[in-house]
Amino acid sequence: MRTLKFWHSVRSKASSIDDIVSLVKSNQRIFIHGAAATPTPLIEALARRTDLENVYLYHLHTSGPAPFVELGREKEFRSVSFFAGAPVREAIKDGRADFIPIFLSDIPNLFLSGSIKLDFAFLQLSPPDENGLCSLGTSTDAAKAAADTARFIIAEINEQMPRTHGNNVVPFNKINSFISTNRALHEHVSEKETKIEGYIGNRVADLIDDGSTLQMGIGAIPDAVLARLVNKHDLGIHTEMFSDRVVDLVHAGAITNRFKAVGNGRIVTSFINGTRRVFNFVDDNPLVAFYPCDWTNDTSIIRQNPKVVAINSAVQIDLTGQVCADSIGHRIYSGIGGQMDFIRGAALSPGGKPIIAFPSTAMNGKVSRIVAELSAGSGVVTTRGHIHWVVTEYGTVNLHGKTLKERGEALISIAHPDFRAELKKQLVALRHFSLAF
Repeated sequence: MRTLKFWHSVRSKASSIDDIVSLVKSNQRIFIHGAAATPTPLIEALARRTDLENVYLYHLHTSGPAPFVELGREKEFRSVSFFAGAPVREAIKDGRADFIPIFLSDIPNLFLSGSIKLDFAFLQLSPPDENGLCSLGTSTDAAKAAADTARFIIAEINEQMPRTHGNNVVPFNKINSFISTNRALHEHVSEKETKIEGYIGNRVADLIDDGSTLQMGIGAIPDAVLARLVNKHDLGIHTEMFSDRVVDLVHAGAITNRFKAVGNGRIVTSFINGTRRVFNFVDDNPLVAFYPCDWTNDTSIIRQNPKVVAINSAVQIDLTGQVCADSIGHRIYSGIGGQMDFIRGAALSPGGKPIIAFPSTAMNGKVSRIVAELSAGSGVVTTRGHIHWVVTEYGTVNLHGKTLKERGEALISIAHPDFRAELKKQLVALRHFSLAF
């Protein structure tokens, strides 16, 4: 059983939350830890202040309430997302918050290079061990760079935050002020799988060979894929994040990590999101290693592993293979994230398979996700030069090395049947050639 003698000896030094947030002044810059590690008490306390102006808050997607983007707070706080979550999407759309399009692998260097100079890092940490070392718990991502470069570290030390292994240590003596909590982390509970997600899961699972190294995100399609890998052998995990389904595969013996070249025998990740089950799994588990996202998502690292299978999704894909994954037209929905990092890394991996998987339609079947041209304002996350495998419930195609004509025909073949005729007409009009089907 883990001992916390050091923590018990220093816990009494915790500050009041109002004293901590009083350290923040107008015109300062703060990094906010994200996902399950979102330091909600610190955020809420900061938002209770009404005497601040022009405080910039940098973050990936956060969980829980985001009072700093509420209507009327825009002169006090300016949210800047590297990856937009649900709490900030409306504020970004309305111009009350900002968004930086950037590869996940590039975010830490914004802090390390001094391009963004942080005054504070607001972090949620595990209690320090006997060596006086806290861990970044469930999210290392860009938080490690923020902790290493911010002038002041303000921490919520939560007794329920898992202690995780890897390059994710924050020495207790580097923390300027902290509060002590004992609260449950924000959880993400997966929804029940639909038939369409099941069809896609089957098709993607068929592409995964024994001994593959997997990257996947959170959501219905990654969950559907993982649910179908129980009978695979010697899978490995090198990913930017994972959730509960990976725990199932470890317990089933499907994940061993034995053939990985990087992190052999270990699951490598940058953050996790899910339920208490995955939080318990990573707690003090030396077989799970957390690293900053500039390392996990470095293509020169990813490509060293064999048979990397990168499973990512799309909002739209046009008939040339351009993938929009971060926006719905001009409206920012998420971010570039690690899609391009892993799509390219998988392509360079021996036997690797970069996969874009998504339902063929949106809005309850009213619109096709496969389109002749992307909607105005849509961002191209994965270029047509990087695209390989594309999967919908209607089929699987590989666009790599295909001509524009061949790509168009292939994508139309896996579009929803209701939209294929119109897509054929549009392809002919755009490219001025006849189709073979």
